[in-house]
Amino acid sequence: MTKLMVLGSTLRWKPGSWQEFVWDICIGLVTGAGHFLYFLRNWFVERPMKHALGVDIFQPHKILPKGEGKLKVVGIGFGRTGTYSLTLALEDLGYPTLHTQHLYENEDIFRMWVNNVFQPSLDSGHATMGQPDFDIIAQHGYQATMDFPTALYYEQILKDYPDCKFILTTRQDSETWFRSWETLAKSITSAANVGGSLISTVKQYAIYLRWLYAVVNEDDSYLTSEEPRDDQNHDVAIRSYERHNARVKQIIPPNQLLEYNVKDEWKPICEFLNVPAQKCPRKPFPKTNSARSVQIQSISSYVFPLVVVSWICMKLFRKATGKTVAEWVHVQTDLLQHRLQKTMIQPGKDVEDGELGAVYKHS
Repeated sequence: MTKLMVLGSTLRWKPGSWQEFVWDICIGLVTGAGHFLYFLRNWFVERPMKHALGVDIFQPHKILPKGEGKLKVVGIGFGRTGTYSLTLALEDLGYPTLHTQHLYENEDIFRMWVNNVFQPSLDSGHATMGQPDFDIIAQHGYQATMDFPTALYYEQILKDYPDCKFILTTRQDSETWFRSWETLAKSITSAANVGGSLISTVKQYAIYLRWLYAVVNEDDSYLTSEEPRDDQNHDVAIRSYERHNARVKQIIPPNQLLEYNVKDEWKPICEFLNVPAQKCPRKPFPKTNSARSVQIQSISSYVFPLVVVSWICMKLFRKATGKTVAEWVHVQTDLLQHRLQKTMIQPGKDVEDGELGAVYKHS
């Protein structure tokens, strides 16, 4: 899934073209299906092997001794500011990067966030920042992070990693950011809530969304409401976004901060990270995770599991009955019509079992 997104991120379609539209649909379908396939692999392959061997052989990076890992680059822009595109760019430059979209795939890291921040906030009905342990992220081999929730902890990270560099991703204006943020919220919330009724990890992700919406919208009712909410408060969310960006510039030393728009592509990133000009990539800057593809991802995360389950059920049905569902429905319709015809011709007389058997056999 990630490899496909990397490939697609380097393609350049004319904005608004049919090629861009088709690609967004394709990448959205594949990504949404990929989330479901990840959980299947996790249930039936990764967890059994981890319990059997006592080690997670699917861990993407080598786990380091505690205290040896170090966060070198942290994206502190709000979500929907090009954070996934920048994640792919940092990976290209040699920085293993953890993005919020893959947070749940790292069991130890996600458990830390749930236990230290999300669940206590839900239990208390008040969104608190808690005490996340960023050494766990570094210990798992990540040198960079992007997007929420880490983006909100720049002060603590600066204290823990005083040499760390920070990238503040922004959009051209606050209204543009809010429209994309609102689209994301409405796209992923219902999928997380439905999936959370079946899968514990997804349930924890739904708790994360409750906490995140409460923080961004400065409203604890996102935590306490009986039904999860996906509506976003336009004025408060924009105020939160702008205040965050302003405070970042006050707190982070100028020589450690890059305010960045992904439209600026490679040059500012390479210069900021001291990448020699000859080693700065010449290929197109990654461009991925559009609002439209996110919407398709949400639909795919519903549809793909239904298709798989339906296919399995139909296979089992045919094995049990010797017929496809369509053939079985056709036979039952013929039987019903024959019974009705007999009843109309000879009121009060039931169709004999032998006659029904003949109809079934004929069908």
